[in-house]
Amino acid sequence: MIVKSNCKINLGLNVVRKRADGYHDIETVFYPVGLYDSLEIKVSEDEKFRFSSTGLKIPGATASNLCVQAYELMREHFNIPAVGIHLEKNIPMGSGLGGGSSDGAGTLLALNEIFGLKLSLEHLKAFASRLGSDCTFFIENKPAFAKGRGELLEKLNLSLSGFYILLVIPHLHMNTAEAYAMMEPAGPARSLKEIAMMPLNQWKDSMQNDFEGPVFRKFPLIGKIKELLYEKGAVYASMSGSGSAVYGIFNEIPVVEALFPGCFVWVSNRI
Repeated sequence: MIVKSNCKINLGLNVVRKRADGYHDIETVFYPVGLYDSLEIKVSEDEKFRFSSTGLKIPGATASNLCVQAYELMREHFNIPAVGIHLEKNIPMGSGLGGGSSDGAGTLLALNEIFGLKLSLEHLKAFASRLGSDCTFFIENKPAFAKGRGELLEKLNLSLSGFYILLVIPHLHMNTAEAYAMMEPAGPARSLKEIAMMPLNQWKDSMQNDFEGPVFRKFPLIGKIKELLYEKGAVYASMSGSGSAVYGIFNEIPVVEALFPGCFVWVSNRI
């Protein structure tokens, strides 16, 4: 089975409070975007589990990959045989786009179908939440208002139909834990759920990502990318998550690749 595991962007992100367990409560809006990794999963002929990857290099040990962790989690609860998983990695890591989380969720969905486990979406979400805070979103993969650590989801009737999304990802990495350590959590004056329902041309003055301040101070290039997107006509531009990806939402297809030498640049078809 081949699965396309797409990424997401954050439409705003408020860090609300630090919790007793060391995590932070946030609120954000997750929106799916068409840049995707490809997963091929099939039953192993020799009964040995295998994981391989091509495309962008994946740092860290194989055991830490969320595809592997998703398989191990399912094997703990169900009598499933060994599989081979091959990941074609296209979504840059450490970019705030949730590529690893999407791969983990895609593995859960594929294993459920391959082995006829007939797990409900709620059951799959419960497994996904054990892999990572935003893995839950990718089970249904529809626009959602997220609270808690990002795992508490409420569907939103939100569409960017008719617009183009441009992603610009510099070769910089902001450690998420470091980004949170630089934050001063504060309750938002206005809920992002409410702001997201406003006309898109009003988002610039109302919707914010709390991580932008500390991240832009450490990596001024990321802030400059956001400025350039507005200069080139973006209706709304923002960093996604804790970075380093920056996106712009455009009425017309943007032609800006030459402005961002050395960056990963991707533009959607008209949504």
